[in-house]
Parts: sequence; C-alpha cells; structure tokens
Amino acid sequence: MASNPSQQIVQKVWAYASVLRDEGLSYLDYAEQLTFLLFLKMADERTGPPWHRPSAIPAGYDWPSLVAKDGDALEAHYRHTLEHLGTQPGLLGQIFRKAQSKVTNPALLRRLVVDLIDKQRWSVLDVDVKGDVYEGLLEKTAAEGGKGAG
Repeated sequence: MASNPSQQIVQKVWAYASVLRDEGLSYLDYAEQLTFLLFLKMADERTGPPWHRPSAIPAGYDWPSLVAKDGDALEAHYRHTLEHLGTQPGLLGQIFRKAQSKVTNPALLRRLVVDLIDKQRWSVLDVDVKGDVYEGLLEKTAAEGGKGAG
C-alpha cells in the first residue's frame, strides 16, 4: 500500500531523527533544531508567491545563506545565524534567544538543510502534517525515558 505525500514527509522527518539520534542528538534536540530551520525556511517561502512579504530575517542570516554553504562553513554559519537572530529586537529575538546549534556534524547538517527541508514547500503543507511530525517526535522523546519528557 503506497503512502500519501503527507505520510512520506512525516516518515522522512522521522528517518532523519533516527540518523541524528545515532549521532548523539536527542529527539528533543532534533525537534528544537528542526523548529529553527523550518522557521527560516518558511520565512523565506513567504517572500515569494503567493505572499510576496518582506523578509523578517536579516539578509545574510536567512535561508538562502544557509543553503549556499557547505561543510564547516555551513556549520559555523548556522551557529552564527542562531546567535545573531537571538540578538534581534521583538519576536524574532525572542524566538532565537539562547538558541544553539546541536548539529555539529557538517555533513548531517547539510543533509538536513538541503535534502530534507529545502526540497519541500513547508508553508503550503496542511497543518495536520506539521502536527503529525511534531507529535511523532514528541512520542519518540517520551520513549527515550529518563529525560523528563512526556
């Protein structure tokens, strides 16, 4: 039985969680990093059709700046991006305040940015799909046990 596109996205996100878990990231860490990256990706998507909104993210710290980098340069730029966005005024600064990169393997970060997040238009996904992704990650976090999650 073939799965629908929404199920495929959820499975892909969960598969990345397992890969990163093998690298030492907890599911909670992965959910946090996914949130930061999806925020940047969706902010970028909203600058194009059909929204055409101005970017809320300062140039040079936006989604295209992440996609353009690779290797150690990507890992360093992601760290600097989180730090810089945490110093911004208003809601943006609140969202990223004290944000830290937990993905220290540049190759895995690149796969996460390019292979998982960049290939999908997240802003147009049904809310249920995004909810399924986070619900699954929360279940995995709770199953880790001993981490105070649940």
